[in-house]
Amino acid sequence: MSSAQRRKLPIGIQSFEKLRKGQYYYVDKTPLIHTMAETGGYYFLSRPRRFGKSLLLDTLRCLFEGHETLFEGLYIHDKWDWQQQHPVLRLSFSSGVVNSRQDLDANIRYQLQQQRANLKIETPPPERIADDFANLIEHAQHVHGQRVVVLIDEYDKPILDNILDADRARELREGLKNLYSVLKDADPHLHFVLLTGVSKFSKVSLFSGLNNLRDITLSSDYAAICGYTDHDVDTVFAPELPGLDREDIRRWYNGYRWGGQDVEAVYNPFDVLLLLEERKFSPYWFESATPTFLVDLLKARGVFTPQLGTLQAKAQLLGRFDVDDIATEALLFQTGYITIKDMQEPMVGYQLYSLGFPNREVESSLNEFLLPVLGIPDSDAQTYQLALFKVLHEHDLAGLEGHLKALYAGLPHDWYRNNPIAKYEGHYASVFYSHFAALGVGVTVEDASHRGKVDMSVDFGGHIYLFEFKVVEQLPEGKALEQIKAKGYADKHRASGMPIHLIGVEFSSIERQIVAFEVETLATDT
Repeated sequence: MSSAQRRKLPIGIQSFEKLRKGQYYYVDKTPLIHTMAETGGYYFLSRPRRFGKSLLLDTLRCLFEGHETLFEGLYIHDKWDWQQQHPVLRLSFSSGVVNSRQDLDANIRYQLQQQRANLKIETPPPERIADDFANLIEHAQHVHGQRVVVLIDEYDKPILDNILDADRARELREGLKNLYSVLKDADPHLHFVLLTGVSKFSKVSLFSGLNNLRDITLSSDYAAICGYTDHDVDTVFAPELPGLDREDIRRWYNGYRWGGQDVEAVYNPFDVLLLLEERKFSPYWFESATPTFLVDLLKARGVFTPQLGTLQAKAQLLGRFDVDDIATEALLFQTGYITIKDMQEPMVGYQLYSLGFPNREVESSLNEFLLPVLGIPDSDAQTYQLALFKVLHEHDLAGLEGHLKALYAGLPHDWYRNNPIAKYEGHYASVFYSHFAALGVGVTVEDASHRGKVDMSVDFGGHIYLFEFKVVEQLPEGKALEQIKAKGYADKHRASGMPIHLIGVEFSSIERQIVAFEVETLATDT
């Protein structure tokens, strides 16, 4: 496809046939699809919502069913045996909310019935769901003369929809396990299997005995099988880019990575397409589904919000997820609110991942969503945000001091008694960081220099703000600003030529208020 040719934006299009016949833009993922499909076998892929998993599955369906004309002009077209066609059995749990085992079983039976009709299998189904599924696979091979392809979309959604109700989630987990367990013994009849979802439940809990299931979630070979790369945006969507700041697109929506720094980061397609359609920057992905369950869990665990962008985890932790064992890092990673920034292997077999926010959209939106958890009600949040923007825009440091004192004065007095963050320091720093991050300014927590780390830096409007926090009992001690100067935290920023404001903030655990706000502005080099 010529990069100069304008086409329709495939917003919400999950049908490969509709996309190809309707003159929509298409990012050619068939090089990766070809590698996966030609190899065959059992695959599992976890990606956050709205990352193109459903379109990937439908592309595979069209490929295995032999719809050759749809692939004309794509990489795979002259590399595929179009004479060999497979029956495809596709299940999806993406629609609606299942609230009971009874509802789940009814949903599964309906889908299996539909698949029987699609595959022209006329034999009556057995009563048990597991037997029905096994019978369907066996008869599909018999009727069509080729081994079966099984594609399952959002395999985990019934569990995730009920994750805060542990008993119900377990009940639904057992129902899905009853279905997926069939795949192990159906191996002689299967050619290719792919399950996709948001989370990665352990094989023990959901895929018992399916030892040949290859998890490609963190495989560098398939890191870009969903999502758009920089090259995709710059070539396929080149006609749509004029008038938009390319670096802002990258800063707002790029940054999702499933591997170390050598693995290319990708964009969420939903964000890119909505941006190109609406021509303005907005948290499209975040607002498409409010992560209520996530916020509830973070609140219950008293998560220290400045750490959300600087977490570390072993590979095993990122891949461990179950109803009774939901690590905060795994939950945030698998749902797309944090991503891999770097991977180190200090010793053979021990992979340590550094995690952080993928981009400005997620950091800003999640922190804004967490403000009520920290004691700033929704009704006041916008007022405080506008006030913060005003003082930063005007570089009004006296106004910034007054604004922050007013912010803390407005917090409910009994917050400290009722909130799970036990230490005042944790609450104070969380409010401070999340308030700035929610505004969408450039915030760096523990900004490292050659002599240590300043607590927080803010890059906004051509100015650098360096914050160091100290908690005192009641009276100010002047140690925060002293530390910034003594450690030379500003040295790394001097070459920027921007004004640098050193701000030492001291918070009284007794008064529950800022008791010192010392500022020193460094003269710019001329």
